[in-house]
Amino acid sequence: MSVDDEIELRPGQKGKMPRLDAQRDVAQPKLSPLGWLRWMWRQLTSMRTALILLMLLAFAAVPGSLIPQTRIDPSKVSTFLEDHPDLGPWVRRLDGFDVYGSPWFSAIYLLLFISLIGCVVPRTRQQYRALRAKPPRAPRRLERMPVHATTHTAASSAEVLAAARKALRRKRYRVHAHDGDTLSADRGLLSETGNLVFHLSLLGLLATMAIGSFISYSGQSVVVVGDKWSNTLPQYDSFTGGRAVGSDDLAPYSFTLKSFDADFDKVSTGNQFGAARDFEGKLEVIEKPGATPVERTIKVNDPLDVNGSRVFLVGNGYAPKITVRDGEGNVVASGAVPFLSTDSNYTSTGVVKAADAKPKQLGLMAVFLPTASTDPDTGAEISVFPDDDNPKLQLYAFTGDLGLDDGVGRSVYVLDTSRLTAIKGSDGKQFTKTIGVGESVKLPGGNGTVTFDGVTRYVALDVRYDPTKIYVLVFALAALCGVTASLFVRRRRVWFRVTPSAGGITAVGIGGLSRTEDTQLAEEVRSLLMAAVPDRVDPADPVDSVEEKAPETAGGTNDEPARRHEPPGEGV
Repeated sequence: MSVDDEIELRPGQKGKMPRLDAQRDVAQPKLSPLGWLRWMWRQLTSMRTALILLMLLAFAAVPGSLIPQTRIDPSKVSTFLEDHPDLGPWVRRLDGFDVYGSPWFSAIYLLLFISLIGCVVPRTRQQYRALRAKPPRAPRRLERMPVHATTHTAASSAEVLAAARKALRRKRYRVHAHDGDTLSADRGLLSETGNLVFHLSLLGLLATMAIGSFISYSGQSVVVVGDKWSNTLPQYDSFTGGRAVGSDDLAPYSFTLKSFDADFDKVSTGNQFGAARDFEGKLEVIEKPGATPVERTIKVNDPLDVNGSRVFLVGNGYAPKITVRDGEGNVVASGAVPFLSTDSNYTSTGVVKAADAKPKQLGLMAVFLPTASTDPDTGAEISVFPDDDNPKLQLYAFTGDLGLDDGVGRSVYVLDTSRLTAIKGSDGKQFTKTIGVGESVKLPGGNGTVTFDGVTRYVALDVRYDPTKIYVLVFALAALCGVTASLFVRRRRVWFRVTPSAGGITAVGIGGLSRTEDTQLAEEVRSLLMAAVPDRVDPADPVDSVEEKAPETAGGTNDEPARRHEPPGEGV
């Protein structure tokens, strides 16, 4: 500070204002550790930070839709690792196969949650105070309002104010008279309330989903017709449980798949011939140990609900019944083997592994044809219809090491032929044979026989347990209602002022203000004025005198009371 300049501080009052020395550095105030914490909290709870976190959360979710996830399909994760031996380990290190449970995704999720809490809680308190507060006093100059009008009437001030109060309440305005010459009214507080409901519902949705990730579980299983299935971990082909889920937390129910019926179109022509029309499974359900079995039905989009779990029918296929005998005549494999369909006609492939076969382990690759027929162009046997009208089985046999004893998990649907030798026929080519139901084939080289005993069906089930889903629905609906209210409810304020004039004439002024762009405000003010002053000195006066200004022209020192009671701004 080097020079003090004498300036006029207020009209008629002089004083000295210090002038900064341009040659001297300005010392900035230093923040204490508590000050830095407050600064970081304000940054975290700002609208800008919340929007950035929301955008980061959206970007962070993208890998979850591009990379197979262990929770959804573990088999696809295994296939990805086999197809990308160099990239796969890096994806695993970065938790790319469990994106939504990874630490970095959880960090963004948690920061967004905290940011929303820091934004919403103060605004909720402010909105509560705004709901309890009275509409602000009328500005001294209503003509500064974006929409205003003035008219004259022979009615008294009390009559005008009573009619105005009645008209305002009819349109659901909150009305308050701060003095005997004015009326203050506002409406549309539901807009900000809806905004807060949206954000509170979003918080509830995030919290509920987080809780659900701890206590929910899902699993997949294949069940052959006639088999019994119980809700225990060994019965699942794949299982993904929350961090708080243990084997004792699974509900003790079971069921038997009594039958499964598939209906295919046999009437239509073209692409619709053979199209699936309906799938239905009949179950005998035991809801808890010792309970009486109950007949239930499961269909596509019609799951089985039992003990809080939902069992969805997500797939089906054929399970040929195959019996394998080794070179010594011993039965080394027998039963229904689920095959995976590869086309719309249910041409299916499957694998049989006979690790106990002698003199060598035996592996079979087979192709199942539900309705076998000969292709007129190639002469090969193909399936021409998805129903099992003429089932046949094409066999390819291998001997050697199946790789079941090396401690590495193997898919039951894949046969690793790297350590196997294909069985060859008398012509020196790989042995292959197509057999029908009830037929057997002897494998060359004394390696045994294979019998096609029959065919049954299986269903692929997806079991899900999530007790928080009802709360997710409630919060989602509440968020939808809140955002609808915030978008479509208009926040408006209206003031009436009456001024007695000479000759028994009363001047009536009205002003309207909207917080957002509101094309209907002028019409609203006009209708309120006409309802409050039905008998005017000049009938055309109120209609022609309603004027509109841009919202930024309204205000001034006289309008400060109107702004002082503004509720908090729009939400994050």
